[in-house]
Amino acid sequence: MDEKTMVSDTLAGINGELVRYGEMIPQTENAQLKQMLKQIRNQCETSQEEIYQIARSKQYYVPAAKATREEIEHVKMILSQG
Repeated sequence: MDEKTMVSDTLAGINGELVRYGEMIPQTENAQLKQMLKQIRNQCETSQEEIYQIARSKQYYVPAAKATREEIEHVKMILSQG
């Protein structure tokens, strides 16, 4: 397995964890557990950002082009109608 694949797999795994924490936190009634899950989620977010920066620096990940002003306005219009 090459480095690019390992970085991509790591990012995908962390992103999946972040989704799961996002689902668990609001469903938890125990305040202490909720706080611990938030701390773990924050650590995951930090790790995700670090790996993302590595992937960008090595050109393993190239983000999509930025949305144009027209595209942004179109999405705003659609969301404001709902």
